[in-house]
Amino acid sequence: MSKRLQDRVAVITGGGSGIGLASARRLAQEGAKVLIGDVDVAAGKAAAQEVGGEFVQADVTVESEVEAMYATAVERFGSVDIAFNNAGISPPEDDSILTTGLDAWRKVQEVNLTSVYLCCKHAIGHMRAQGRGSIINTASFVAVMGAATSQISYTASKGGVLSMSRELGVQFAREGIRVNALCPGPVNTPLLKELFAKDPERAARRLVHVPMGRFAEPEEIAAAVAFLASDDASFITASQFLVDGGIAGAYVTPL
Repeated sequence: MSKRLQDRVAVITGGGSGIGLASARRLAQEGAKVLIGDVDVAAGKAAAQEVGGEFVQADVTVESEVEAMYATAVERFGSVDIAFNNAGISPPEDDSILTTGLDAWRKVQEVNLTSVYLCCKHAIGHMRAQGRGSIINTASFVAVMGAATSQISYTASKGGVLSMSRELGVQFAREGIRVNALCPGPVNTPLLKELFAKDPERAARRLVHVPMGRFAEPEEIAAAVAFLASDDASFITASQFLVDGGIAGAYVTPL
């Protein structure tokens, strides 16, 4: 494993499981010092212990907790070089616009979009002071496509993450801060397994559209995170970085 991130400090939200956990492992393997923020204390502590990092219990929809999370990273490690804003939810009550209630809409927007706004706001403050930084915001391939099997608030939130990432990437480019939106396709995570275990038909409808014929593994998304965090991506900012098995580029899929 290369050491592209030697001694850099990475803050990962939602780092206790799925893409976040896989990314914590990958960034640590590449030399980064990792701070994991999560609402799940047991999972977050276990992940931090595994990668030799730190854990902060943080509700990413609460500004004071987000601010404290980054302050802890600076206090413990000396900087914030990488912010992987990855925490998100996809609850079953978020469905068609015809059936999704306002409470469900607002809950998803708070966790998936407002949290990214807060994390970017407070990470950028530290990055401006040090004159460098890489922010990776988890959007989704649904931010660039439409779906007939809708999760209306999830889709809208990820579109917001993509647009916000573009704007921030442009605004802070000359201050040495890169901001990119990572757009994964369906990933084999506990969240996806739970969703599709409850609705096998919905899983089948999604899988048929993946040209590669399978869902991504979390480690494949983590590899993209490590790339975007590193100097190998030094001229990449304000991008929609698709890691989707070809979904967004497909008119029809192979037989």
